[in-house]
Amino acid sequence: MFLAFKFSDLITVPFGWLLGVLYDLTSNYGVAMILFALIVQLVLTPINAKSKKSMMKMSRLQPRIQEIQRKYANDQQKQNEAMQKLQQEEGASMGMGGCLWSLVPLFILFPLFTVIREPITYILGESAEVTAQIIAVIKEAAPALFENSRNGGFYDQVIAASAIAEHASALQAAIPGINPDTLAGINFDFLGINLGAIPTFNVFGPNWAWDWAHIGAFLIPIVSAGSQVLQMQISQKTNDSVITNEKGVQDKEMAANSQAAQTNKMMIWMMPLMSLWIGFTVSAGLSLYWFIGGVFRMITDPIMTAHYRKVYDAEDAIKLQRHLEEERLEAEKERIRAERRAANPEGQTQNTSKKKLQKQQQAAEAAAKAAAKREYDESKGIFVEEEAETCMSGIPSRPYCKGRNYDPNRYNTEE
Repeated sequence: MFLAFKFSDLITVPFGWLLGVLYDLTSNYGVAMILFALIVQLVLTPINAKSKKSMMKMSRLQPRIQEIQRKYANDQQKQNEAMQKLQQEEGASMGMGGCLWSLVPLFILFPLFTVIREPITYILGESAEVTAQIIAVIKEAAPALFENSRNGGFYDQVIAASAIAEHASALQAAIPGINPDTLAGINFDFLGINLGAIPTFNVFGPNWAWDWAHIGAFLIPIVSAGSQVLQMQISQKTNDSVITNEKGVQDKEMAANSQAAQTNKMMIWMMPLMSLWIGFTVSAGLSLYWFIGGVFRMITDPIMTAHYRKVYDAEDAIKLQRHLEEERLEAEKERIRAERRAANPEGQTQNTSKKKLQKQQQAAEAAAKAAAKREYDESKGIFVEEEAETCMSGIPSRPYCKGRNYDPNRYNTEE
């Protein structure tokens, strides 16, 4: 069907095929878009779960991260080393973390925008040549449809796709090989709102009319942005609930004053405002997709939070138990030290070195043997006079202070 294949077609072609299948099944573009959004969100659930887990882990580590930053405020190298060590211990990413994964759904909007803007090519599956012929025939038959077209023909395929059924006979005559299914065109009407049209922001402009078609299209981007604000507030609140200190106890003050909390407060308004601006520059169908995705995440976010909260609560319980055990051991050590101080208030200590203890033991054994020998000799009637103990130096308390060869008369000249 396609004359040329582009790298972006790896995403746009499957999206267009899926949206076309859902439209054939439901015969309603709005319902098909809602089902498409739900399917995409289900596929993205593992990515959203990974993003949620990473953001909760980063929120949980905020007290320790800020402690490292305060401790090594003047030493960037040690701060980086401490951060890397914390990252290895906790298995967390100090970089984009969950923010990187949270951008994946945003990247899907760009190929989806292409599919919505070119429904004849991607949903009806016609080639670029046939698509150009269809637009040319309808422009010639009903030029008034394209007079109020915004963005200089950027949405010509949307306008032509909605008018194909009215000009089926002319198209079949001009393009004999056209697919019969294509002649049915696409009905963008959903609850009285044209999802193929771009919502009008200026309610006082010449293109505005006070009817449900214009009011409904105007409300879709606003409701979509509002749902995102609510969803991000719920997500931030659940992320902050896992912020704990080094003891594993929830730290509400840190949750309110952390740098991540300040950043999230800014993101809560920046992302919805961006989606609001986009909603008034593209077809209303894209805002409907964005709204359904926000509602889906609003429902699944608390479920993911409850799951990972159990995991982190178990980790915090272990951490708290370990901290209490360390406190108990330290208290026991302090009790022993207090008893020793009470038993020895003056702080006197005895020399209990291993060598001195061995020497004292040997002296005690020698004295015991001598006493036993003396007692034995006396029992036999043998009395041995004990020689007076002498020492080489003449100083009993310092027997070797003058050396073994000391001779007091060595230098005496008298005979």
